[in-house]
Amino acid sequence: MRLVCSRWPIAATGALLASSLVSVAQAQGTNRYGNPARVAPAPTKAAIDVRDLQIRLYQFADDSMQGRQVGRAGNKKGTDYLAAEVKRLGLVPAGDNGTYFQNLPFHLRKFTDHSRLTVDGNPLLWNADFVAVPGQRAPRFITDAEVVYGGIQGDTSTQISSAAAAGKFVVLLPPAGGARASQGQAFAVRPGFAPAPTRFADAVAVATVDLDALTPAQRVAINEPTAASQIAPPRAPRAGAPGAPATTGPVDSLVLLKQQLAALQPSATIRLTRDAASRLFHGASVEGLSPGAKGGTVSAALDFVELPTEWARNVIAVIPGSDPKLKHQYVAIGAHNDHVGFATPVDKDSIKVFNDARIKLQIANEMRGLGPEQLSSIKVNMDSIRRVHPKPRLDSINNGADDDGSGSMAVLEIAEAIQAMPVKPKRSTIFIWHAGEEAGLLGSAYFVRNPTVPIDSIVAQLNVDMIGRGRTEDLPGGSDDYLGVVGSWFDSKDLGEQVQAVNKKLAKPLAFDYKFDDPIAWAGYNNIYGRSDHYNYAVQGIPIAFFFTGLHGDYHQRSDEAEFIDYPHYARIANYIRDLTVEVANGPRPRLNGTKPAKPKNIVP
Repeated sequence: MRLVCSRWPIAATGALLASSLVSVAQAQGTNRYGNPARVAPAPTKAAIDVRDLQIRLYQFADDSMQGRQVGRAGNKKGTDYLAAEVKRLGLVPAGDNGTYFQNLPFHLRKFTDHSRLTVDGNPLLWNADFVAVPGQRAPRFITDAEVVYGGIQGDTSTQISSAAAAGKFVVLLPPAGGARASQGQAFAVRPGFAPAPTRFADAVAVATVDLDALTPAQRVAINEPTAASQIAPPRAPRAGAPGAPATTGPVDSLVLLKQQLAALQPSATIRLTRDAASRLFHGASVEGLSPGAKGGTVSAALDFVELPTEWARNVIAVIPGSDPKLKHQYVAIGAHNDHVGFATPVDKDSIKVFNDARIKLQIANEMRGLGPEQLSSIKVNMDSIRRVHPKPRLDSINNGADDDGSGSMAVLEIAEAIQAMPVKPKRSTIFIWHAGEEAGLLGSAYFVRNPTVPIDSIVAQLNVDMIGRGRTEDLPGGSDDYLGVVGSWFDSKDLGEQVQAVNKKLAKPLAFDYKFDDPIAWAGYNNIYGRSDHYNYAVQGIPIAFFFTGLHGDYHQRSDEAEFIDYPHYARIANYIRDLTVEVANGPRPRLNGTKPAKPKNIVP
């Protein structure tokens, strides 16, 4: 689920000793939830049960998937797994060009090794003498540009003026201590339309003398992006809008034009060795130069390319309906295939204990945010942890087992179950694993604007995001029967009634929680309706129902692991959503309410 930060009043609570929770990670056997540390891949079957969900989720939320973040290689790994499974099950491809994939417009930007740079007609060698750093756009041309020493990077007291840098190839020395030496493998793209403010914005290039400290592999890595970005950068907020820079006077149209041109064709960013920098100044050492000192003349042909990538894609497959007429209508069921990737390494055992203690305090605090004093009251007994795990087990990968591995694997299990039915539902079922939910509902927004089936043929969308928890320790009202239901009454009374009717047919009905349909004052829970992929379908006038089991203490943490899922509860929910999918596919098309929600004020399941 997409993260939204909020601030709320803080209520006082007492201190909590967390040492008793260390049993969440046993050295051998199963943990306190009855789950093992690992589950080996194995064949699955048509029935949705605990074993099959474990087999799938332990794979999909494994470290090898690298956190499945959109725009990174881990997202390709996760979507490869999904596509391979739906192909094995025999579902019909419903992505682009007869595939299971719908690629989002993400690109990798880099310079090729055909890039050239000369000083006074003498070539410098790519990677050996210089490297250009890729950004959002191709840099401006460098033709017979005069070299000038600009001073120390980041120290404006030593730097030449903007006027002196205009049109020049500006060379900078790094700060004392080589602060940038550790950034050799960075590939950062600055968001927004305008470039970062700099006195060298009018220079044709800015070159920093800091390449010597990097290994050959690190130099190559500067041009091998580890993250893709969307095809066009977002524009900066308009003047006066939230997030826009403050203005103190009238806007100078010429200044604004120059800023926009600089964004469209920015200065080149170059990194040089000391020897290469010396050659730029006819053999003189850069350290001995005064700001403003002139050098030779530089020309360059920097070969900038934008390559489409498979690191951001929806996975889409269809089970055709059995009714000759209704098979041209679709029930959409979806989950998001991405999570949030990497973060700072932490001790995976102590962070789990801390997060369990933190959510206990939050539940006692009516889910309001905790202040510094409350957080500092949490005491983790590291001696107890070290008796079980003598050495720290560092973990930097957010595996997203619940968010949204649980939804993704439930949808895959539902696909396997429906595909095994001897008579398929009357309507077709379209399964969509959306990319980029965590980055702003990107995959669902892209699909509804570029649907691979007619958008008005989708009769309902069932969204499954975080259905693997819901224990009493996870959120207020949690239980073995808990299921949050969001939005099922907003657009279609018919769909809301189907959601309830299918549940009532169960031998042991689930306990629906509808409170998220109303404004509530829980920190982190505001606007749940607008925070997952169903929202983009609702905007298109498609009835939706969203199922989840709450934002627990491991939400968006390295501790959201497959071994902490409540599999019996998870299996019950997945089976219920399968039954609902079939019911909607066989029943009357859910009608829209019109202008007024049909949900009664108090709903009793």
